[in-house]
Amino acid sequence: MGNPKRWRQGALWLHVITSVGWMSQALTLFTLLTVSLTTSDAAIRLSATTMAHTLDNALLAPMANASAFTGLMLSASTAWGFYRHWWVLGKLVITLAQLYLGIFILSGALGDAATAAKAGDPTPTPVALAAGTALMAGAIAFQAWLSVAKPWNRTPWTPERPPKLPTAPTWVFAAIVIVPLFDIALSVWTGRPLPALSLVVLTAWLITRQVRRPVSAAR
Repeated sequence: MGNPKRWRQGALWLHVITSVGWMSQALTLFTLLTVSLTTSDAAIRLSATTMAHTLDNALLAPMANASAFTGLMLSASTAWGFYRHWWVLGKLVITLAQLYLGIFILSGALGDAATAAKAGDPTPTPVALAAGTALMAGAIAFQAWLSVAKPWNRTPWTPERPPKLPTAPTWVFAAIVIVPLFDIALSVWTGRPLPALSLVVLTAWLITRQVRRPVSAAR
């Protein structure tokens, strides 16, 4: 599989790039929705809401899926784990909350806003929707700060002398790099976000990691 250090650096680089892309696209959504809220021109309002909906479906959702996948896989593949440190647990909770809100609330609301604008609604964009995109960008920026500052102590669920979690084999880090790129290409081809392979690989590795843990601890 080549140099394991290079694959691990590549996985980390991809996580940073997709996270920055997620945040920048959330800021773009906020800008477009703000334009929709403040303009009196129906054509501009329609264009802004339609562009926001298209951006969310074609770019933001695949980028968010890739960012979440790489982040979860890095936690599951290194000694950081998921719940040993408050800052890691905080990132996990924020990521899962953003995925839920983005998939089940934001995307549907953007579609409704685009439909309302096409029907000539003079106020197709709820203020809460624009505020939500700003909060999304702010949450991603906060996660970036957590990654750099690594604040707070260990969680109370961490043993006093926790066994060191084994670093994943090289093929796992190679998968972290390759799988999101495949799913992004699949999303572009189908015209809708489809993190199909990411979900399969993440689930398989979490199960494998749980099976490997007792063996590693016994060593």
